[in-house]
Amino acid sequence: MRKLLNSELNRINISEFKKTKKTPIIVILDDIRSLNNIGSVFRTADAFLVQEIFICGITARPPHREIHKTALGATESVNWSYFDHIEQAIGKAKELGFKIYAIEQTDDSIQFDAFKPQKEDKIAVIFGNEIKGVNEVVLPLIDGNLEIPQYGTKHSLNISVCAGIIIWELFKALKN
Repeated sequence: MRKLLNSELNRINISEFKKTKKTPIIVILDDIRSLNNIGSVFRTADAFLVQEIFICGITARPPHREIHKTALGATESVNWSYFDHIEQAIGKAKELGFKIYAIEQTDDSIQFDAFKPQKEDKIAVIFGNEIKGVNEVVLPLIDGNLEIPQYGTKHSLNISVCAGIIIWELFKALKN
């Protein structure tokens, strides 16, 4: 057994990535404070061919040295757009035909392991501020809330970990 070299991984280049059919997922980042979290989400979005990232509010935008540290170039491959307000991003996602879900603990959230998207679905997921979560103004504007079941003493996951789980599971459900 041996570890593969990067040259043996047969990864596509940025030009090929841009032409590749994307997974119908939009990630909406609203008021994310940590540049490392932003970069990590870009890197995960690249790995699973996410259609686009919508950046909102105080969330920092590329190019930024601190985002690049964790994105490792994914800000060049993944399409992204900036919106001053989350409502604008939600409106654009709806205009594109996406169902929109906040990743948030609410009184009516769907446990993520019970969520069953169909292959033809187009899904946008909102990740909110690391401390305050998803802005409550969003809740009446979306199709639902998804919650990752947790069984320990903590009540939340780091956004980059949460995004990794959500994006991977949606990728598996929606890939062609």
